[in-house]
Amino acid sequence: MYSFTSKIRFSETDPDRTLTLASLINYFQDCSTFQSEAIGRGFDYLEPRHRVWMLSSWQVLIHRLPKLGESVQIGTWANDFSSLFGGRNFLLQDENGEVLAVANSIWILADTQTGRPVKITEEFAEGYEMDAPYPMEQAPRKIPVPKEFSTELPFPINQSHLDYNQHVNNGQYIRMAEAYLPAGFAVSRFRAEYRKAALLGNIIHPFVTITDDTCTVVLADETHTPYATVQFFRR
Repeated sequence: MYSFTSKIRFSETDPDRTLTLASLINYFQDCSTFQSEAIGRGFDYLEPRHRVWMLSSWQVLIHRLPKLGESVQIGTWANDFSSLFGGRNFLLQDENGEVLAVANSIWILADTQTGRPVKITEEFAEGYEMDAPYPMEQAPRKIPVPKEFSTELPFPINQSHLDYNQHVNNGQYIRMAEAYLPAGFAVSRFRAEYRKAALLGNIIHPFVTITDDTCTVVLADETHTPYATVQFFRR
C-alpha cells in the first residue's frame, strides 16, 4: 500500500470542524496521484502519450470523519486491472491505525486527443503493486436516476471547478452534491457515478431526490443528461 500522512486543516472542514466529504475525496485523489508520480507513471509520463486516468465511479464507506487537527494516514493500492477498467482501494486511518473511511473506485484510461477509453496495456499498469480488494460490499457501478425529483437552480462551471485536464474535478462534483444534503443528514456512505466531463462555461442543472434513507443528486446538462450522479445514504 502506498500512503502519506497529514493533519486535518481548517480549510478542509465544515462549520462543525469536521472533514467534509469533498475534502475526503481530495485526500484519496491526492494519494493516487502521489503514487503515480512516485512510480514514474504520473503526468509527465502520461501527457506525451496522450493518456489520462479518468474516474468512472466511487463507493465510499464512512465510519467516522476526523476533526480539525487530527493526524491521519491516507493509503491506496490497485486491486484489479482488466482491459478496460482499473480498480483501486483507499483507506483513511487515524494515528492509532483505526480505519475512519474506506473507498473502492473504478478508473478508465482515456485518450486525451479523442476523449475515448482505450485498452489498459501492461505499459500503463506497470509499477502498481496489486493487492486483494478491501473486504467491503461491492455496490453496482451505475446509479439509477430517480423518476421523481425537485429541480434546483442551474449554475455555470467556472475556472475554479476545473483541474489539470480542464474538466470539472471529481471532488468538485462531490462538493456540488454535498450542498443539497438536508440539515442533520449524517452520511454513512455514498456513491458517485461519472458519465461525462463538464467543461468551462457548461451549465449544471441539479435534480435532487430525498427519501428517508437517501439523498440522490443528479448534476446534469440542459438535456437532463447526467455529468455525474451522487447518492448519499443516511447513517
